[in-house]
Amino acid sequence: MSEEAVTTRRGPDTVSRARRVQQINPSGETPYLVVQDLVVSFPTADGVVKAVQGLSYSVPLGRTLAIVGESGSGKSVSSMAIMGLHDPRSTRISGSIKLGGVEIVDRSSEDMRKIRGAEAAMIFQDPQSSLHPFFTIGSQITEAYRAHHHVSMRVARERAVDLLGRVGIPNPRRRLDDYPHQFSGGMRQRAMIAMALVNDPKLLIADEPTTALDVTVQAQILDLIMDLQQDFGSAVVFITHDLGVVAETADDILVMYAGRCVEYGAVNGILGRPLHPYTWGLLESIPAISGEPTRLHPIPGLPPSLLAVPSGCPFHPRCEFPSRVPYGLCTGEVPDLIPRTVEPNRLSRCHLASPDEVFQAEILPRLP
Repeated sequence: MSEEAVTTRRGPDTVSRARRVQQINPSGETPYLVVQDLVVSFPTADGVVKAVQGLSYSVPLGRTLAIVGESGSGKSVSSMAIMGLHDPRSTRISGSIKLGGVEIVDRSSEDMRKIRGAEAAMIFQDPQSSLHPFFTIGSQITEAYRAHHHVSMRVARERAVDLLGRVGIPNPRRRLDDYPHQFSGGMRQRAMIAMALVNDPKLLIADEPTTALDVTVQAQILDLIMDLQQDFGSAVVFITHDLGVVAETADDILVMYAGRCVEYGAVNGILGRPLHPYTWGLLESIPAISGEPTRLHPIPGLPPSLLAVPSGCPFHPRCEFPSRVPYGLCTGEVPDLIPRTVEPNRLSRCHLASPDEVFQAEILPRLP
């Protein structure tokens, strides 16, 4: 490894906040969703939980962004802020979230109800707890449709039948009057997708929609979401911790750790040539698909408490490279999210000047 790899990148490589958001738009198209300097925190009796700190990204229509990271990294919290699902009495939100150029931070609850479902929709992780057990599938889908359209119940039911058919529910007209407990897990998730898409939203957020499903159904649900994205032309934000899912579905990846973006880039670049030690750790924790016995290298330790995030780089207590960075920067200073030269629109948050050299020399040979 060269001497350059253990120096730091400072000064000219630091970019402005506005420019960072502009860089996280690889297609060059006008983004539909723009998140800029988003901060989400929760005051508690034990202190302030800093769930999201200065998150910025954008997603154009027709493109899929995967947000990955361990539990507690801020993935779901940031997406719930986009949907306006946090209780304003117990949540502090700052920064900017724009949908189609319209600012939605600090909008009233009534305004957000008009936006949810019509402009942005969310598929939740557990459809069994998201669907009301006392109402039929059809009544829940028609209610979501009539909340944004002044139509008769007959028209709404026809729309529900159409959507259930499009998501692969057999005999949709008959199953419309079934209750959630009469659906299998995969069918409940399909019904949730139908409910999310019933108003043709331009933004679809999928929060680990395949976690509770078996592998075969997972593949069917992922294919369905991607097919429907092509039909509706939606921007998709896919929240997951499964890098296999990311490889199949995403155009771009945003890696989160302790409420911050630590790496961003195109899916092939991130999975083939990651630059942040945390991303290396995620890839080293995946078994080889070849079936050959390989030694995994899990990330040591646990994610930090968001009540007391470590000083400096929040990943440094679990990282094996702080000793290679001079002046104790890893423990004393949060690294900037800066562009890297390995490919266009590639960003990482690390004090190593040339993390790609470390990856090629030391991490790549260890990957399964």
